[in-house]
Amino acid sequence: MSLATDGVDRNEVTDVHAHLLMPGLHAEVERRVPDEVQAAADLELKRNGLASLQASGRMIGERFPRLTDVRARLEAMDAQGVDRQWVSPSPNHFYPWANEGLATWTTAEANRLIADHVAQAPDRLVGLGTAPLQHPHLVVDALDDAVLGRGLAGVEISSFAGDVELSDERLEPFWARAAELRAVVFLHPFGCSLDERLDRFYLSNTVGQPTENAVALSHLIFAGVLDRHPGLRLIAAHGGGYLPTAIGRSDRAWTVRPEARGCAHAPSTYLSKLWFDTVVHDERALRWLVEAAGPDRVLLGSDFPFDMGLDDPVGFVRGAGLSDAETSGILGGNAAELLRTRVHA
Repeated sequence: MSLATDGVDRNEVTDVHAHLLMPGLHAEVERRVPDEVQAAADLELKRNGLASLQASGRMIGERFPRLTDVRARLEAMDAQGVDRQWVSPSPNHFYPWANEGLATWTTAEANRLIADHVAQAPDRLVGLGTAPLQHPHLVVDALDDAVLGRGLAGVEISSFAGDVELSDERLEPFWARAAELRAVVFLHPFGCSLDERLDRFYLSNTVGQPTENAVALSHLIFAGVLDRHPGLRLIAAHGGGYLPTAIGRSDRAWTVRPEARGCAHAPSTYLSKLWFDTVVHDERALRWLVEAAGPDRVLLGSDFPFDMGLDDPVGFVRGAGLSDAETSGILGGNAAELLRTRVHA
């Protein structure tokens, strides 16, 4: 492997949060393990409720071309004023329940399909693969496959998988390898452990996603993962969820509770060691995120092309009342800097 500077342009408008749906992959998983797929569908029904699942099905059907076809994706990017997208798997492809053999195959296949997709427009698209978080001993190989084998910029992971939290000591080799490769690790939850308490009003997304982000980031911070791996390039989707706006409570716990002293410094200091996307849906929240984490730690994201994303991500950032320099960095400069010195095969 080698450390090289990418020919990235700081003036390119870059969306770091966009997804690819891989129906062929899912069809093969369903063919191989139909009972496990049905059990996962039953859990989704429990977590989301029938009304939300039906609405989501209609929404995905309407947006299917943008989720699967490069030409439709590029046309939509042009309409949004986006020059470059970082494309990651739709989170339903995490398969956190998959056994070792199936997880190894689904991960490799997802990485291949992401690489094939972005290769159709390499000047516009950057790929992020995935890793089977539920099997910590497999995640380093999955990361190497994505970055060194497929030329992807990193991997997307969920907030937890089974009994594996991001603070799990079995993930230490993964964090070390990600830092060594200068790979992007994109934290994007899939499912919330609050389950049926969120099964109406689309609370599974509106409350569940920001909750999961906050929990996962808190595991990373309080366990000292960021102390041990200062070179880690972790981006939290959805602006990090509830954590940045409620970080004072974490600082208080760190100050007064001995069991919350697993990190070397107050939790709020670690916000400037992470990156966050702009999918917060509120200009005030975006300004607070910039203040809490720093303008160089916020990246344009849209959650393309899902309905809970930003339809006009560029306009949202431009309308937040930030300085020209802050706006320029968020729209592309900060993402370009993350890619500038990534490791290549």
